[in-house]
Amino acid sequence: MKLDSIHIDIEKTERRKTVSIFIERNGSVKVLAPITASDDKIEAAVKAKEYQIFQKLAKWKELNQGKVKREYVSGQSFLYLGRNYRLQLTENQDVPLKISGGFFHLDKKYLPKAEKVFKEFYRAKGLQKIEERLKLIEEKFQTKPTTIKVLELQNRWASWTPKNGLNFHWKCIMAPVSVLDYIITHEMVHLKHPNHSPEFWNELDKKMPNYREHEDWLKRNGVKMSL
Repeated sequence: MKLDSIHIDIEKTERRKTVSIFIERNGSVKVLAPITASDDKIEAAVKAKEYQIFQKLAKWKELNQGKVKREYVSGQSFLYLGRNYRLQLTENQDVPLKISGGFFHLDKKYLPKAEKVFKEFYRAKGLQKIEERLKLIEEKFQTKPTTIKVLELQNRWASWTPKNGLNFHWKCIMAPVSVLDYIITHEMVHLKHPNHSPEFWNELDKKMPNYREHEDWLKRNGVKMSL
């Protein structure tokens, strides 16, 4: 589907009851609709929100001006738990990559595959930290996740599965702990309310009354959480 020159991806799912429109982190527009929704109904919903779509796209472009292109050279900064750590290249260290003394330390022999090494570091540390924070957060919930995974999730910070598993993007470990707690709490609420319905937002507000400030942090800083 197209809106003027904008391509819109449409995904129909049995779990949805209403038509919702999202601007993904890469600037693409996506529509999630009930599996029973007709093409005419979806098109009407998109047309009705045409102004909001262009407004959100303009905001996305503004925020993406702060995108960081990182290089694997000494002095380059990399995010970890909301803090910037500068990179130092080393030789003959015990692991390919580690944080020590306020710096990321990367063994020079791993430079040809530095991006892979960083992703593996973020995945491992991310799983460790998410499991640690989840032990504190899940006490507020009746339903517990069956599995926890840290993956490459394209344009999602996190997602849930119909079998109550939770998946998190490895980039989440770049956010401050308070924001990471928000991402975890958001997905925990989805175990009860699969959609972003009014009931979902009411429940999230009860579990984390200040969730909006963390959501806003992600909107402003998410573009910087990259390699």
